[in-house]
Amino acid sequence: MRTITRRTALRGLGTALALPWLEAMIPKGAAMGATATVAKAAAGPRRVAWLYVPNGIHMPNWTPTTVGADYALTPTLQTLAQFKQKMLVFTGLICDKANANGDGPGDHARAMSAYLTGAQPRKTGGANIKVGMSADQVIAERIGQMTKFPSLELGIEEGKQVGQCDSGYSCAYSHNIAWHSDTTPVIKDCNPQSVFDRLFGNNDPRESAEARATREARRKSVLDFVLDDAHTLQNQIGASDKRKVDEYMDSIREIETRLARTAQEPPAPLPEGAVRPGGVPREYPDHVTLMCDMLVLAFQGDLTRVATFPFASEASNQNYPWAGADVPHHGTSHHMGDPAKQALLAKINVFHLQKFAYLLDKLDKIQEGNGSILDNSLIAYGSGNSDGQRHNHDNLPVILLGKGGGTVNTGRHVKFDSDDVPVTNLWLAMMEHVGVNRPSFGDSNGKVQLS
Repeated sequence: MRTITRRTALRGLGTALALPWLEAMIPKGAAMGATATVAKAAAGPRRVAWLYVPNGIHMPNWTPTTVGADYALTPTLQTLAQFKQKMLVFTGLICDKANANGDGPGDHARAMSAYLTGAQPRKTGGANIKVGMSADQVIAERIGQMTKFPSLELGIEEGKQVGQCDSGYSCAYSHNIAWHSDTTPVIKDCNPQSVFDRLFGNNDPRESAEARATREARRKSVLDFVLDDAHTLQNQIGASDKRKVDEYMDSIREIETRLARTAQEPPAPLPEGAVRPGGVPREYPDHVTLMCDMLVLAFQGDLTRVATFPFASEASNQNYPWAGADVPHHGTSHHMGDPAKQALLAKINVFHLQKFAYLLDKLDKIQEGNGSILDNSLIAYGSGNSDGQRHNHDNLPVILLGKGGGTVNTGRHVKFDSDDVPVTNLWLAMMEHVGVNRPSFGDSNGKVQLS
């Protein structure tokens, strides 16, 4: 069995199919533990992702009442019970720059734009938007050259980029979580087919368009264009790696089939107040699932190591009949203490976590070395709002999944001594665990200890 490089890809017309992590990619001598560098390579690359939910959380069903390793899962967090030993729950983190700080109303716009930047957005509905570079882009700037895509921005609701969406704030603040610079958001891709084509294209738009037209006309898969390369590779790797390549290619073909099927579906009637996802499939739950699958493929093929994925834009009024909550999300988050509305909000929270659990389960089933992709990742899930009724930004609902390549001490509820620890302290720690060392970031005043 020969050693192959991490950059090896299977190529064909309009297609560049990156490979999953393989044992053949471990430098010779790794089995004997030659060096720390070799050992790290054998474990697989470290990845980071941020998944975001708008409008806050029903906090009584979220926040554990005990701390440490023996904490009891709350009704909402029970959804992630199978991942408890790979999870950190935080209480006491704050996104202060989402507070008014003299700027008046606009908590939703500030919540999303300040969450990953730790910067106060300029209150404007015009073109002179300004907030700050987001944590994901700081990491992408340092390690993005190692992968085909420095970062991947996924979404469900496209939203507007101009005009005012929240009390004098530009729509760009409410609809973007990733910011390339303090004045430039990174627009998320909400179309699964578009994401798929980007992941497995060869960076030549003309050839990629030709390849897609050929695939559609002949009902072919992207895999059909790389079969010759695949057969050659299979003769050069061991049995375990062959199995991994087969599983990866099966996943790609299965997703292609679902994309083709959903593209042919007639538009379904929308529940009152629901938002049509930007792209296919038609139904919100299927859309989120497919986007989770895209993120898994991107990590599995080492196409990127940095991703963001908001399940909806801030102040979204998406309805959730699939969760037994056929009510507008934003309106329901302003429950005014009504127990019935609080119960519906909790159902929406659980529904989002079920989709998150789907993503985690897929990542945890893909083996890399002695662990899984999830073990080699740090995946944050949370919101820039806490209680949607109060529009407060302290005691944020934030959890972290994954072990960062074995560098993180998980399975704990961490409650800080005060309720004003900047959430950017956590982002700074995540940066460190993927090899990006900075003295500060945004409004940070320290660093959360994860090990």
